[in-house]
Amino acid sequence: MGVVINCDMGEGFGLYRCGDDAGIMPHIDIGNVACGFHAADPVVMRETVRLAAEHGVAVGAHPSFPDLQGFGRRDMAMGREELAACVLYQIGALKGFLDAAGLPLNHIKPHGALYGAAMRREEVTQAIADAASVYGVPVIGMAGTLHEEVYLARGLTFVAEYYADLDYDPSGALIITREHPARDPVEAARRAVRMLAEGKATTIDGRDFELKAQTICVHSDTPNAAELARVLKEAVRPWLA
Repeated sequence: MGVVINCDMGEGFGLYRCGDDAGIMPHIDIGNVACGFHAADPVVMRETVRLAAEHGVAVGAHPSFPDLQGFGRRDMAMGREELAACVLYQIGALKGFLDAAGLPLNHIKPHGALYGAAMRREEVTQAIADAASVYGVPVIGMAGTLHEEVYLARGLTFVAEYYADLDYDPSGALIITREHPARDPVEAARRAVRMLAEGKATTIDGRDFELKAQTICVHSDTPNAAELARVLKEAVRPWLA
């Protein structure tokens, strides 16, 4: 299986728009669509699914903590049962729009602080697995963390991810920020190619660490996300699925 490029998208709300989904869509393979708890509303979800269908982009659910004001990038303390219900609710909402469009649910990828918490706290990872098990679709996460350990132990398909527009701390852990600055597309593509070719990524202090991934992520709220996705897609073409 080759690599696929994914993007977190559909993150507008009401009259507000976040990211150039139309500009990004031609350059990605799968879209992680917000489900209403950190961004999106029913109309935004429907339109994002329609746009993905037009471009042949597979759609997965992008559930979060219930944190609309903080864009889902603030950690929250929730018990396993409550959180599992919260995630299941969001997936179900997106599934309704996918059913209406005649599209399958392709995968699940937790958003922001939920993604980060699931790397570190097993009750969070188990809650996500509880919801994902209902649908039996792959879950995207970080290799070498509880994502990989728990999802595989629960019999779910795990898809390891690399971020083209985030950094990794000195230990090799992903740094999840509340805002994403623009990235140099050429440099981001060079790093992605190195990860694919050599299985290595670089920390913020310039050290290498081992990392393998089956999908590469770009965030729609990165200011130059469309150009980043375009350059990245061209650079990794030899590895594409």
